[in-house]
Amino acid sequence: MLVIQDKYQANLKKLLDVCRKNLKNFNEDLITRAFWFSYNAHKDNYRASGEPYFNHPYEVAMIVANEIPLDDISVASALLHDIVEDTSFTIEDIQAEFGEKIARIVDGLTKITGIFEADTRNVVEAENYRKLLIALSTDIRVILVKFADRLHNMRTLEYLPEHKRRRIAKETLEIYAPLAHRFGLAQIKWELEDLAFKYLNPEAYEDIARRVAQTRKQREEYIKEFAKPIEKALAERGFKFEINGRPKHLYSIYNKMIKRGKTFEELYDLFAVRIILDTDNTTDCWTAYGIVTDIYRPVPERFKDYITNPKSNGYRSIHTTVIGPEGKMVEVQIRTRAMHEIAEKGLAAHWKYKENITETDKQFEQWVKWVRDILENQTDINEFVEDLKLNLYQDEIYVFTPKGDLKILPRGATPVDFAFEIHTEIGLRCIGAKVNGRVVPLNYQLKTGDQVEIITGKHRLPSRDWLNFVVTSKAKSQIRKWINEEKRRLVDIGKEIWEKKVRKSKIHINDDELLKIVRELYKVDNLQKFYLGIAEGEFDLVDVVRKIKERQEAKETTKYDKEVIDNVIGEILKPQKAIVIDGTGFNLLYTFAKCCHPVPGDDIIGFVTRGEGIKIHRRDCINVERLKEQDEDRFVEVVWSTILDGMAFPVGIAIEGEDKPGVLKEITTVISGYQNTNIKAVNIETQNSIFRGIIIVEVKNLEHLNVLIDKLRRIESVYSVSRYQEK
Repeated sequence: MLVIQDKYQANLKKLLDVCRKNLKNFNEDLITRAFWFSYNAHKDNYRASGEPYFNHPYEVAMIVANEIPLDDISVASALLHDIVEDTSFTIEDIQAEFGEKIARIVDGLTKITGIFEADTRNVVEAENYRKLLIALSTDIRVILVKFADRLHNMRTLEYLPEHKRRRIAKETLEIYAPLAHRFGLAQIKWELEDLAFKYLNPEAYEDIARRVAQTRKQREEYIKEFAKPIEKALAERGFKFEINGRPKHLYSIYNKMIKRGKTFEELYDLFAVRIILDTDNTTDCWTAYGIVTDIYRPVPERFKDYITNPKSNGYRSIHTTVIGPEGKMVEVQIRTRAMHEIAEKGLAAHWKYKENITETDKQFEQWVKWVRDILENQTDINEFVEDLKLNLYQDEIYVFTPKGDLKILPRGATPVDFAFEIHTEIGLRCIGAKVNGRVVPLNYQLKTGDQVEIITGKHRLPSRDWLNFVVTSKAKSQIRKWINEEKRRLVDIGKEIWEKKVRKSKIHINDDELLKIVRELYKVDNLQKFYLGIAEGEFDLVDVVRKIKERQEAKETTKYDKEVIDNVIGEILKPQKAIVIDGTGFNLLYTFAKCCHPVPGDDIIGFVTRGEGIKIHRRDCINVERLKEQDEDRFVEVVWSTILDGMAFPVGIAIEGEDKPGVLKEITTVISGYQNTNIKAVNIETQNSIFRGIIIVEVKNLEHLNVLIDKLRRIESVYSVSRYQEK
C-alpha cells in the first residue's frame, strides 16, 4: 500500500511541476484535492488494458496542463471529468466539494458523452455534431478537456475490441480533429488524425509510416541542401529570416495520395519549405521570391499570390513551386512574420477550404479568433474565463426535416429561412409550411425541436414581403436576387415594347433625351422604372410619343462625349484585309463607320463616300436608311474576309445601372476576364443614383460581343446593357 501511495505521490508532484511551469497562477491545493478525490473515486475501477482507471483522468490532466495549458480549473476538471459517469458520486457532490464552476464543466463533459452514446449518431452530419457539441458546452474549458480526454483515449485505443476502435476512430476523424483545427490546436489535430488513420486503415498507415521513416533522413538532408543557397542570398541582402521544412503527417500524405491519384514518390510537396521574413514590408516577400526563382526554376502553374489577392479570411502569403536539385519539385511559401502569425492562429483557417463550410460559418470563424485571443492572453485568464460562455450559439435554434436531419438556424428564423437552408429552389418555390404537422404562416418563428415540412408550388413566387421577416443571409440574398431578376426581365420587356413603338412612330431620341422628358412629365428618375412601368401598363405610349414630338425641338440634349469615342476608335489600326468588296479583292480603300461599329458576324453593306473611300455599315444601322434616301446607287455589296485571325474590332457597349461603390470595378473585371478583352475607353456619367455611359472594347466577332453583353447583364447593379448605336 505504501509503494502505491508513493507512486501516486510522485505522479502528483509531476503534475504540480507541469502546472507550475505552464500556468501563470494556480491553486496547488485545488489540484491536490482534485487529484486525491479522483484517485479515491476510481481506485476500484480498471480500464480495458488492465491498468487502474485513475491513470486515465491523470493523463488527461497532464495533457491539459502541458499541451493546452489554460488554468487550474481546467486541470482540476480534467482530473474529475469521469466521476459522475463512472462512479456513484453526483454533480451535487462535485459542486459541494469544488464549487459551481468545476461542477458545470464536469456536467458539460458528461452531457457530451451522452450525445455520442445515443442511437441517433447517423441522423445528422459531422458538422452538425461539432456545433451541437459546442452548444451543449457552457464553458470553453469543457471543449478543451474533451480534446485531452479524446487524445488520451486514442493513445490507448489498442486495448478495445476492433468494432469499438473503428467507431471511436471514425468519430475522432470526423468530429474532434476538425474542431481541434478550428481552435488552432494543430499538434492535437495532427495526432488525432494520425491515430484515427492508424485504426481505420492500418495497412495504409503502416505502409506510409514505413516510407516516411525510410526517407526522413534523405528528405531532411535534401531540404538542408536546397535551403543553403537561399539562406546565403537572403543573408547577403541583409534579411533576417527563418527557413524550415514543413513536416507532413501520415494522414495528410494519405489524403493527398487518394485525392490526386499519385504514389508516395510522386507527391512533390513532401519537399516543402517556408520562408518567414522578420519585416513589416510586404515588398520584401517579392524580393525573396525573386531570389528563390533566380536560384531555382519556378513552375508557373504552381504560383499563387495571396499577398496581392488575399483569401477571404485575410490569409496572405506567396506560394510557389520550384525545380530543386535532382529535378525534384519543392513547394515554397514566403511570408512576413505578421502573415505567419495570422496563418498560425487560425485566421487562414485551412479547414474552410477543405470542408465545404457554408456562409453561415463566418460568425463561427470570428468566434474561433476570439477564443484564440483568450487562450493566448492569460494575464487575466481566471477573471475572464469565469463568466465566459459560448454565447454565439445561445442565439441559435435546432430544427429538423421530416426525415430527422438537423438544421441549425439563428433564433427568429422562419419556415422561409428553413426552406432556403435546405435548397435555394425550395425556398423560391415555397408556398406554405407545416410545423410539427400543423400548418403555420410563413412568418412563424421556429423553436428548437420543431419538425418543419415545406410545401412547394410549381412556379417561383417569392414575395418582397418575405424580406420583412426572414433572418438568414442566404434567404435575404436569394429573395433580393430573384426580385432583381424579375425586375430586369420586366424592364427588358418594357424596353422592347418602347423600341417597337419608337420605330413605328419614326421618332429619334437617345436615352438621355428620353430620361429628361419622362422625368419631367412622369416624375420617373430612371429609364428602368419607365420601362418597368410600360411592362406593367402604367404609361399610355401614344400620349408619351405625342409629348416627345411636341418637346423634341425645345428640349436640351445631353450626349455622350462623341469626341472621346471617335478619338479612341481613330487610335485603333484599321484591320487589314478584313473586307471583300463586291468580289474585287482587298485593294479598295475602306473604313468602318463610327456610328455603328460593325464587327465580324454582322450583316454589312458598303457606302461609297467622297474622299474617304467606302464606309462599312451594319445593314441595320439607322443611318443606312437615310443614306439610301440620298443616293441608293452608291451602296456596294461587301462581305467579311475569311482571314480574320488575330484581328480585333472596336465596338461600343451602352450600359446603365445603380451607382454604388465598386460597380465600375466589377464591370471592368467582367469584361477583361472574358478572353482578355481589351478596354479602350470608358465614358461614364452619373446622375442621382444612376450611372450610364459607353465602354469601348475590342472584340473578335459578334459572338464575342454578345457573350460580353450577356455577362454584363448578370451583374446585380446593372439595369440594361446594349450595343451602342450612334444616332
